[in-house]
Amino acid sequence: MTDLASQQLAPWQSYYVIVGSSAAALIGIQFVVIALVANMNKLATADSIRAFATPTVVHLVEALVVSVLMSAPWHSLARASTALVTCGLGGLGYAAIAIHRARRQTAYKPVWEDWICHAVLPCTAYTALAVAALLLRTTTQPALFVIGAAALALLLIGIHNAWDTVTHVVVVGAHGDATKKE
Repeated sequence: MTDLASQQLAPWQSYYVIVGSSAAALIGIQFVVIALVANMNKLATADSIRAFATPTVVHLVEALVVSVLMSAPWHSLARASTALVTCGLGGLGYAAIAIHRARRQTAYKPVWEDWICHAVLPCTAYTALAVAALLLRTTTQPALFVIGAAALALLLIGIHNAWDTVTHVVVVGAHGDATKKE
């Protein structure tokens, strides 16, 4: 790593250890939740899992990948920038697919909060990540803060959406009402 890249990224190491470790732990918990849901009586369809649960894991994976990339020993900020732009654009593309899946599935009718947390916020985080990554070499300090905020946003979106899914499964399992999410 060049001195400049090292100097710019070093102060962020602890931050990305925390965000990345949290994302990794939550990914593991999501696998446990899906395994438990699979043992319940047909509360989720493959389409609804692809529309809501899979994007949650993808957001957590993106937070983990951004954390790994920001902790990697880059020789220059240009290469880090390229990798992060790819993550941002890839996440934005996947978010578009997830929105399409959410609209197409029929097991659950999303409400306004769902559209905010499953569509608007992820798209905003991925866009911010891509734009900040593009600006990483020219406006380094502000870009580092935006990239950090985007990684944290993806982690928090993942936490919210995972909680939302689990409480929905509990409510539906207890009451059999698939039209409401708590």
